Amino acid sequence: MPKPIKTRRLVLRELTDSDAPELARLAGDWEVARMTARIPFPYSEALAREWLATLAPGEFVRAVTFQGTLVGAVGYVPNDDGSAEIGYWIGRPWWGRGFASEAATALVRHCFTKAGFKRLTCCHFEDNPASQRVIEKLGFRLSGASSAWSDARQAEFPARCYELNRPRTAVLWRLTA
Repeated sequence: MPKPIKTRRLVLRELTDSDAPELARLAGDWEVARMTARIPFPYSEALAREWLATLAPGEFVRAVTFQGTLVGAVGYVPNDDGSAEIGYWIGRPWWGRGFASEAATALVRHCFTKAGFKRLTCCHFEDNPASQRVIEKLGFRLSGASSAWSDARQAEFPARCYELNRPRTAVLWRLTA
């Protein structure tokens, strides 16, 4: 089993089948699901188990836990050009505590130091200012506007796309990671 990623308050660990009930409860909240591209609504435990069993090759997804409790998820999907697209969500009971920023920062560091990506991308729906703030804190720069499909809303919505190039200091991060 791969080593978990630890931050000051969080542990990012592999997801297991036993996480399915809590994944369904947290990600199945309309306010969470509607802001993601890939979480359908309603989101059942059976759908969570199916998703866990069918993660694509190369897809990296980790449970975000706080004091042993699942609070969300982060991950990336490699792109054909050698970059990766990151994503994250935090369950509504845990909003406002900085968990999205803390977990996404750890994911970005992992992408640049362990996974070896030189560039990361991410997007958020225009009606999700909280995600925009997280992305800006991470240092991503706006690369354009587009539209993206939302499984929960069953429609395309305006989105903003961002990118972040690996900083030269990532070599120093690798030495301390």
